[in-house]
Amino acid sequence: MKRRDFLKISSTVGAFMLSGFGLNAFKPFSVRQAQPLDFSDYKGFNLLAKFSGREPHRKFNEEDFEIMAEWGFNFARIPMSYWNWASTDNWYDIDESVLKDIDEVVEFGKQYNVHINLNMHRVPGYCINNREREPVDLFEDTPENMQKALDATIYHWRMFAKRYKGISSKQLSFDLINEPPTMDTENRYVEVVRALVEGIREDDPDRLIVADGLDVGRTPVFGIKDLGLPQSTRGYDPMDVSHHQAGWVPEGAFKASGVPAWPLEMDNGVVWDKQKLREELIKPWKPLVNQGVQVHVGEWGCYNKTPHDVALRWMEDLLSLWEEVNWGNALWNLKGSFGVLNSGRSDVKYENYKGHKLDRKMLELLKKYQ
Repeated sequence: MKRRDFLKISSTVGAFMLSGFGLNAFKPFSVRQAQPLDFSDYKGFNLLAKFSGREPHRKFNEEDFEIMAEWGFNFARIPMSYWNWASTDNWYDIDESVLKDIDEVVEFGKQYNVHINLNMHRVPGYCINNREREPVDLFEDTPENMQKALDATIYHWRMFAKRYKGISSKQLSFDLINEPPTMDTENRYVEVVRALVEGIREDDPDRLIVADGLDVGRTPVFGIKDLGLPQSTRGYDPMDVSHHQAGWVPEGAFKASGVPAWPLEMDNGVVWDKQKLREELIKPWKPLVNQGVQVHVGEWGCYNKTPHDVALRWMEDLLSLWEEVNWGNALWNLKGSFGVLNSGRSDVKYENYKGHKLDRKMLELLKKYQ
């Protein structure tokens, strides 16, 4: 579908939405937020069945929850692309069969006492990956196009709010938009977050809601602190360690030559070590924390091309810092190239675990800081 045709359809649907289900239908907004739970208690993994949208009918695996519960983890972040249940051609045509898969993961969470954090990794008009594949842009476009994307994103979140109303926030939370972009100011993002919270509150006033930090999760957002939302940050810096030889990362993101070490000296002479991590990843958030906002590390991890011993030393420095400030975290991922199972590292002696290849040293490190 051409961009022009898409905009005609979305304008028609948007007018219908505003008549009874869109922004104009909202009651006066209250900033009341369900009392945040202690997010420092939430430690676990990202589960990726609905992450990309390339396999919309890929189901979540109950075994993942059995494993997490057996290991003592209690948090599963579920990054989702709306491409699983809708399309860029029509944001409002929903595939109900895919939503039933999400119902199932919510039920797995209840069954195994694992908190489910539903995260929109791709919303109408934005994704940190392949952003240009959206017909309009939620953050940088004409006012009309940005509003179309926002209306559609509100629609999707209200759909989930209605669907899961009545499920305790101890069991389920919503994470609004994965890794918003770097922008000159936080104004547009604040506007988007407030509109999404308003939409969700219209249908589910007590839902616990999380907002990612700006600049791909790295920067605290002070303009939403009155909403009482926990904010989600990241644990990927320096990228030279966490994403060594990751083909999808732009070359400009890397600042050191050769195989990474830890601590790591960059080509410009700057040394990254535990103190540098504290300065860059912890200190900027302290003013927000001092105002009562909770912080959680929604994603972190180390790609399998980084030497294993380097990865573990870097990971332990991060985990020890988060323990100091009482932040929970969710590793990207449980199974796969960043994970503790089936990571495909060439320098690990794996242990057989339920038919999977277990990185025992990494697992024991995570459990040390539970």
